[in-house]
Amino acid sequence: MNKKGPTKGSGGKGRRSLEGKGPTPKAEDRPYHKAYRAKQLSERSAAKRSTGRRTDRIKVNAEFVTGRNSVVEALRAGIPAKALHVAIRIDVDDRVRESLKLAAEQGIPLMEASKPELDRMTDDAIHQGMALQIPPYEYKDAVQLATKAIKDFDKGYTRTQPLFLALDGITDPRNLGAIVRSASAFGADGVIIPERRSVGMTASAWKTSAGAAVRVPVAKCSNLTSALKEIKAAGIFVIGLDAGGDMELPNFELATGPLCIVVGSEGKGLSRLVRENCDAIVSIPIDSAMESLNASMAVGISLYEVSRLRAGQAK
Repeated sequence: MNKKGPTKGSGGKGRRSLEGKGPTPKAEDRPYHKAYRAKQLSERSAAKRSTGRRTDRIKVNAEFVTGRNSVVEALRAGIPAKALHVAIRIDVDDRVRESLKLAAEQGIPLMEASKPELDRMTDDAIHQGMALQIPPYEYKDAVQLATKAIKDFDKGYTRTQPLFLALDGITDPRNLGAIVRSASAFGADGVIIPERRSVGMTASAWKTSAGAAVRVPVAKCSNLTSALKEIKAAGIFVIGLDAGGDMELPNFELATGPLCIVVGSEGKGLSRLVRENCDAIVSIPIDSAMESLNASMAVGISLYEVSRLRAGQAK
């Protein structure tokens, strides 16, 4: 026997019975109760419904171009696509006919879907019965792309000096698409974007680029400042576009050499660290009444001037 009383014999048995078995379980957790059986049936039914859904077609978070006008424009531009999803019993018009024709010519699979399926795929976007699925963009490595461009020029594989664009804080996909389009028009070797605080090659960016992203690679880097340091070490001049530049773009001497042009977001401009790691800060002369230029517009003007100066040197 101890202070708590006997633990064996009839005295111990009585003591253990007084301790109880804890709180009474909920009815649905007691196997012998009818509520338990009802709970089991409910869980099995929910599991069956979830596994029975058609998930083989597409992921909900996939990238889509939606709407008849947008789809046909994307197909005209030759944007890479995994599938064209069309509503069952869709009202056919000229845009639908052309989309089906272009998809067939480009070897894009045609998938029929119900309206609820299209709503789910596109997160309830206005799709008008058509959705073009865009595959994930395959980004290049920024430093490797720049280094290869330098080596190719040194070996005589290319005749023009390397030319890159780096984007600092561009978050509008339409801006990115327009920049890629300008890069293609003026023969740039690539567009560099950071992994964070930057837009990627979304369906909207693809559409705005008018298919130019097929010709101009978009490269990613984990840290833009570090990437610019390595690009400089490879022998490429890095210039930043900013309103308060040390020099103006017209007749810019460094334009004829290997070059990387860095552009910041409208309003914020270049970040401090990026600005500090540029070889020069260059401004585009504009009317004093205009505070700043849109990023894609600034890129287009800069690329034109670089192209003009390089053409003049080649004569």
